[in-house]
Amino acid sequence: MNTELSLAVFSHDRHSSAELAVCRWDSEEGFYAEAQTLLPRSLILQTCNRVEILARCDAETLAAFLADAGKTGFTILEGTDVLAHLLELAAGTRSLIVGEDQILGQMKKALLAAESAGTADAVISACITTAVRFGVSVRQKTAINRGAVSIGSAAVLLAEEELGGLDGKNILVVGGGETGKLVARALAEKESRAIYVANRSYDAAAALAEEIGGCAMRLDQLSSCLAEADVVISCTAAPHEIIRAGPLSVIMRQRLWPLNPVPRKLLMIDIASPPDIEYACADIPGVLLYTIDDLQGISKRNMASRQAEILTAEEMVREYLPEFERIINRTAAGDVLAELYSWAEEIRFREAEKAVRAIRAGGEPEEIIEKLSMSLTKKLLDDAGAAVRRSAEECRIDKAKSLVTAITARKP
Repeated sequence: MNTELSLAVFSHDRHSSAELAVCRWDSEEGFYAEAQTLLPRSLILQTCNRVEILARCDAETLAAFLADAGKTGFTILEGTDVLAHLLELAAGTRSLIVGEDQILGQMKKALLAAESAGTADAVISACITTAVRFGVSVRQKTAINRGAVSIGSAAVLLAEEELGGLDGKNILVVGGGETGKLVARALAEKESRAIYVANRSYDAAAALAEEIGGCAMRLDQLSSCLAEADVVISCTAAPHEIIRAGPLSVIMRQRLWPLNPVPRKLLMIDIASPPDIEYACADIPGVLLYTIDDLQGISKRNMASRQAEILTAEEMVREYLPEFERIINRTAAGDVLAELYSWAEEIRFREAEKAVRAIRAGGEPEEIIEKLSMSLTKKLLDDAGAAVRRSAEECRIDKAKSLVTAITARKP
C-alpha cells in the first residue's frame, strides 16, 4: 500500500470495560484539541466497548502521541491491515454483538466529528465512507444482522435471564443518548409495569419517554427512582460515576421490609464506558451489579448462531480488500496531484505577471511570449530533469525511463 496509514485499537477483544475506560478521551473535542499538532489528519471512534484512532502517519508517530497522552495497552495496525480492520468493523464481525447495525452510524458520526474538527482529509474520509458502504453491502448480501441484538437489547436480555422475565417490573433507564434509545425501545416490547427514563437533558428524556410510553425523570430525581426500581440499566456519556455506593446503600435500606433480612432485589446493568455505577455498589446487600463485560455470554451465543454468516462476511472482506486499497491509493494520489498542480500554478502565475509587466512597458509581444514559454518550460522541467539525471547516475535507468514516459505520455 502506497499510503501512510495507522490505526490504534483499544477494544473489548483485549480489555475489560474498566481498562477500556482508562484509554478513553473525556470528549471528542478534547482529543482533537490534543491532536491538532501531532495528528493533524486523524479520527477517533469511541463507543461503549471500543476506542480506535485512525491517523495518516506512521506507527511511531501515533504511538508517541498516545504515550504522551498517558494511554497504554493499545495495538497499532499499519497499511493494508488498517483497511482490513475497517472492513471487518463495518461488517459487524468485530462487534461485541456480531452483526449489530449501530457501528455504521457510529462510524459516520465519528467522521462528521473529524470533519468538523478539520482533521478528516480526503483519505480519512474515503476510509470511513468506503468501509460503511461495504458494511451496508454485507448486511444486504448476508443474514449477519438478521435478528441481531444491540448492546442495549443485550442488556435487556441479560435482565430477563436474571429475573426470569420483566413482567410487572419497574425499570429505570439512565441515559437518553443513542444506546439509551436502543435500551428503551427494546424494553418497550416487554410487559413491564413502568419504564422511567432519566437523563441530564430533561427534554431528551421526555421525548424518549413519549416514544415508548414511559415516564421522564430528571437526574436529580434519581434517588426516588432507584428506591422504586426493580431494574436499572445505565448508559450515559458522563465522564464519571453517577451512582455511588454510599447514597445507594441508604436507598437500599428504604427497600427493606421489616420482616425481611435483606432489601428487595435491585438489578443494575452498567453498559456505560467509563462506568456510570461505582463497582462498590456490588457489595451492597440486595444489589446485583452487571457490567458490559458480563454481556460476553450473550455475545458468544450470538456469535455461534451467526458463524456461517461471519465466514461469508470474512470472505467478502478478503475479496474486497484489493479494491479498497486501490480506492485509498487513488485518493492519496489526488492529494499529491493537488500539490503538483498548486506548484505549477504558482509558477504560471508568477511568469504571467512578468509577461504582463513587460507588455505594459512596451515590449514586443512576440518576444515576450517566446521568453514566457521558455521560462515556463525550464522551470516546470528543472526538477523532473534533475530526478531523471539522479536516477541515471545511480544506475536506475528503468526509473529514469519511467519518469520520462510518465511526463511525455499521451493518450492515443
